[in-house]
Amino acid sequence: MAELTPMMQQYHDLKNKYQDAMLFFRLGDFYEMFGDDAKKAAKILDIALTSRNKGGGEKIPMAGVPYHSAASYIEKLIKSGIKVAICEQLEDPSESSGIVERDVIRVVTPGTVIENEILSENENNYLAAAFQFGDYYGFSYTDISTGEFYLTEFSAADQDKLKDEINRISPQEILIDQKTAETDLIEELQNIYNFTLNILNDKKFKRLYQGLLEHFQLKSLEGFGCEEMKAAVYAAGQVLSYLGETQKRTVNQITALKAYHLEDYMVLDSASRRNLELTSTIRDNQRSGSLLSIVDQTVTSMGGREIKKWINQPLIQKPAITNRHDALAEIIDNYMFLEKLRNELSEIYDLERIMSKITYQSANARDMIALRNSLSKLPAVKELLTEFNSTLLLEMQEDFDLLDDIYSLIDESIKEEPPTTITEGGIIKDGYDSKLDELRKLVSSGKDWITSLQKKEREKTGINTLKVGFNKVFGYYLEVTNSHTDKVPERYERKQTLSNSERYIIPELKEKESEVLGAEEKINDLEYKLFVEIRDKIAAEVERINQTAAIIAQLDVLLSFSYLAIENNYSRPEVTNSDEIKIKNGRHPVVEKMFAEQFVPNDCYLNQSDQRFIIITGPNMSGKSTYMRQVALIVLMAQVGSYVPAEEAIIGLTDRIFTRVGASDDLTTGQSTFMVEMNEVANIVNNSTEKSLIILDEVGRGTSTYDGVSIAWSVSEYLNNPERIGARTLFATHYHELTRLEDEYDGIKNYNVLVKEDNDGVHFLHRIVEGRASDSYGIEVARLAGLPEEIIISAQKILNRLEENNKMPVRKLEKTVMDDKHQQLPLFNTEKSPVLKKLDEQDILEMTPMDAMNFLYKLKKDLKKEEN
Repeated sequence: MAELTPMMQQYHDLKNKYQDAMLFFRLGDFYEMFGDDAKKAAKILDIALTSRNKGGGEKIPMAGVPYHSAASYIEKLIKSGIKVAICEQLEDPSESSGIVERDVIRVVTPGTVIENEILSENENNYLAAAFQFGDYYGFSYTDISTGEFYLTEFSAADQDKLKDEINRISPQEILIDQKTAETDLIEELQNIYNFTLNILNDKKFKRLYQGLLEHFQLKSLEGFGCEEMKAAVYAAGQVLSYLGETQKRTVNQITALKAYHLEDYMVLDSASRRNLELTSTIRDNQRSGSLLSIVDQTVTSMGGREIKKWINQPLIQKPAITNRHDALAEIIDNYMFLEKLRNELSEIYDLERIMSKITYQSANARDMIALRNSLSKLPAVKELLTEFNSTLLLEMQEDFDLLDDIYSLIDESIKEEPPTTITEGGIIKDGYDSKLDELRKLVSSGKDWITSLQKKEREKTGINTLKVGFNKVFGYYLEVTNSHTDKVPERYERKQTLSNSERYIIPELKEKESEVLGAEEKINDLEYKLFVEIRDKIAAEVERINQTAAIIAQLDVLLSFSYLAIENNYSRPEVTNSDEIKIKNGRHPVVEKMFAEQFVPNDCYLNQSDQRFIIITGPNMSGKSTYMRQVALIVLMAQVGSYVPAEEAIIGLTDRIFTRVGASDDLTTGQSTFMVEMNEVANIVNNSTEKSLIILDEVGRGTSTYDGVSIAWSVSEYLNNPERIGARTLFATHYHELTRLEDEYDGIKNYNVLVKEDNDGVHFLHRIVEGRASDSYGIEVARLAGLPEEIIISAQKILNRLEENNKMPVRKLEKTVMDDKHQQLPLFNTEKSPVLKKLDEQDILEMTPMDAMNFLYKLKKDLKKEEN
């Protein structure tokens, strides 16, 4: 193998340290990649693939991108799941006698992005960690672009909770231990969410714990409420350790560790989030058409991220919910202040992400001006807050830091319209630093002298076209056109010849040039130094600034909910500790926007006594699914702290919302439609409580009719039984056999969707009323869908024939005790009837046709006796 050139040896040494990343190797104005990295980059980034001599005449593939536009290229690589190691020149090449010193200053991974060009302003970019520690899972996540850092833990036996948390926060990158990585759950989740997975080695708990203490400069984690949460602390320690390895610096924007407990919030499993379309739609996974797209009326990026967190974590503590509702009521009653506050907040930039750039030392002077302009709005916001007296708004007033010292620092130091670069001057205001002012005065007087020199030399030489010029190569010079070169005095030294003129220098001009340029270089160096000092002073106040940013985010969400309620005629729900859910003229918040004039409101009443389990029958397209989803969304919105789309709503606190709506094959795990459906049903019956709300849109439709009815019936019994679960449930079904459950069990009620038939056909009225439906109108729905009339007519004939041939009366359903708590129907009893026994005993293949006819005749007689 040919000996490597010194530079290529340097490249290979660095690449060996970061084999799992693409190395961006800084060469002048470009980041270069070599070898396999270059081939991969050329394909993903659609850039030219060239080659470079690596020594001994051997060539190596090479590709590069401009350093000043690297963010867009990094974004493409990150979205492809590729880490990028940024290798910079650590010294000025012009001052280096040999190979320029280089090193990796940061590894950009999907979960550690801070560049605004890559991040979505209303979305968090989370890095998460899930580690099994003893009998628990530790789960922790951070967004280094905002400084958030959370941790929790739960039983390692409950992998569904890990799935639900990953679904809730949608991390871009997950750190995990080898044991957890080998579970089917992680493979399933990675196929669904497409996050980057990093399997980390085990580390000593003491080392990780100590790393957290050192970062937060504490003696224990008791102040964060997580000292005893060993698994959670272990996961958080892994996160912080990973950040240190990849970011090559202390992530000072992370100033607090927030412990949370799953039982403090309503539990929403991944199926329920998907089926209720909380933050994205089922069909195309887009934000538009989701609940979030309707309720998010925030005017700041911080508020946009915060409202998504609220939607994903409804509260279950009545005082906290009431505080939010009280705040909304007060804001709604003061519409003028609502508008004023929204106007002030709309001019506030993303404080959290600006502070992340400042602590990362990547902020420029324009970021400082954006921060200053944002801080200028704080006094007006706080003044407007003093108009309110509700608990939550009063707390905001008390904790609201005006940050006027930071505003003054920036206002006194940074120019109004500074350049984007921070090393070429033009940043610091006059009067901020006396030494800088002196240097600027020196430059100004020097330039005045140079300007006056042109006039003096014209007078001395008689060359009225002589002029003083400047360029970066020759500095200052005197330029004389060719027609006047005969008048040039001997003291002029020729420096450059052009096509129609000559350029000269004189000693006094070079002396003044040295003085001016030396001062300008000192000015640039001093301005950079002053800017860094200002940036560091502000970075030291990150905790204060982020606290105010958090208040602004929460206020923005409250204003958004208030504006939403006013614009859409929402009402304040009454959240109680009772078991009732009572909704009058409820509406679906998303669907009503699509069909504003046609939407039909509906009532709902559920409790845990006589109206616990509601069976809803009616045709497809009649609104059953919309109705059930709107009940679930109204309950969820109420516990989020929002007003709700209803004339009146009383919401008994709900600990979990479960939804099972439709199903499809899961090709990633090889599960059929029916298996997916049964998994969801199993999750519901195994985890719901009497305080839960369950939405079932069909159960048992993925298998044969008798199997399906059997499962649906048994599941209904189980959920309704107070000694089993007794959860409040809405169950839409096309199995009309299930309507008999109302006659069999207390707590079950039948409801149906009104249908009107006339000469023009069938009309769905979308009104839910008590009673059972008489027909499913499936063929009518098929006609509305556009099936050819030939198929419709044929289907009607087949239906008539089937109904004609199925005249045998249905056996009366009687209760049969299975055990002391649970009752089952004889339909599902394993004991065979005498008729079935005779069939089993007879070998039909050995019978003659006449024997078979006689046997069938006897069976028919026995069957009639059995029915009687």
